[in-house]
Amino acid sequence: MNKRLSGGLTLSCLSLLPLGQVDAAGFIEDSKATLGFRTFYMNQDDRNSDRPRIDETGQAFLFEFKSGFTEGFVGFGLDVIAQEGVRLDGGGRAGKAGAERAPGSGSMFPLKSNGKSQEDYGRLNATGKMRISKTIAEVGVLRPTLPILKSNDGRLLPQLFHGAQVTSKELDNLTLVGGRLEHSTERNSTDNQALFIGGAANNQRSNEFYYGGVDYKATKALTLQYYYSNLDDFYEQHFFGLVHNWALPVGALKSDLRYWTSNSDGANGSSSGRAEGYRSSGYWGSGSSHVGEVDNDTLSAMFTYTLGGHALGAGYQKVTGHSDFPYLNMGGASTPLITDAINEKFARAGEQTWVGSYSYNFAAIGVPGLSTSLLYFSGDGINAKGHDQEEWERDFRVDYAVPSGPLKGLGVSWRNAMSRGDFRERDDNRLYLTYSLSLL
Repeated sequence: MNKRLSGGLTLSCLSLLPLGQVDAAGFIEDSKATLGFRTFYMNQDDRNSDRPRIDETGQAFLFEFKSGFTEGFVGFGLDVIAQEGVRLDGGGRAGKAGAERAPGSGSMFPLKSNGKSQEDYGRLNATGKMRISKTIAEVGVLRPTLPILKSNDGRLLPQLFHGAQVTSKELDNLTLVGGRLEHSTERNSTDNQALFIGGAANNQRSNEFYYGGVDYKATKALTLQYYYSNLDDFYEQHFFGLVHNWALPVGALKSDLRYWTSNSDGANGSSSGRAEGYRSSGYWGSGSSHVGEVDNDTLSAMFTYTLGGHALGAGYQKVTGHSDFPYLNMGGASTPLITDAINEKFARAGEQTWVGSYSYNFAAIGVPGLSTSLLYFSGDGINAKGHDQEEWERDFRVDYAVPSGPLKGLGVSWRNAMSRGDFRERDDNRLYLTYSLSLL
């Protein structure tokens, strides 16, 4: 746990509370507490590699408390999360000669010095919050989902970020967001680490990620977005987005347009800084003096037609520039791209990707809680020495959540992925069994 940030600043914020106000109406009455259980099985097999397959099972316990706010012009609150991961099957020992399976280094559990998974690992984090009118400031642990940053929750425990964020909805149809992050806690870790992008070398990191943006609901059907982000000494990025929902005589059409433009910042902009390790992954050609420099534009469009329980989608994404799409890339992080698949990101320099999707919600035929989806990604034109490269992936999932009755809160999800290409050939199966119990 980040004791100085997630603990110290939180306690400093709470120390401003008048003694009698912690028990004031709102702080307790509006509080919510849940206890979640997640059993997770993962099987990952790289077909074109001699690496043993990853085959692990774990049990997570996820407690979350969200308080309301104290009364008064300035309201204070506190959120607490406690998370514990327990090894059920650690998948053997990493580095064992001739082993058919082994735990992944960035997969489910931290690894011990002997190459085996730890028996358990846990976290305790807090977020202090303050509200004035329709503006909320938070300090501590954050799990943002933004067009320039997306926390990942695809394994046993979720990825966490540590910092501060302000969200304001003072004006109708306008949401303003701004923040600063210093560290992250990865999905299979209890430690905090500084931030970096793919390609960073020599343990070069940054503790300063700044971001801000606006979502403007121009009409009931149209939302416009702009966001800015900056990872000190690595990159700065501008994002422009448009989301439109069109009610047709039969069905509805959703249009999702996204554009990112990214350039170097600080040390990444100089050859000496890149030589120190402030680098990006990508392809610059032989003899270039700009190898490792962030230079990227990514444009995507996704259109989804829905009718009853059916949803049919088609999309396209183009990555231009010499560097791969830059994002906070610690321990298998997510991207905000439409191509953020189970295995691949489809975010390499020069890559163009076609996307097809189909999903069905069985509530339309009287089976609420059951849904399924199928996605296909085909990427080519990836810049590389000798010839352009390509890759594809097919993702399939089935989800069921008990909608009512004594077992409400129980869910099961199966996710299957197959990816092939010039980089790797991977088969992936994941099974989640979840249960959420409301305590308050």
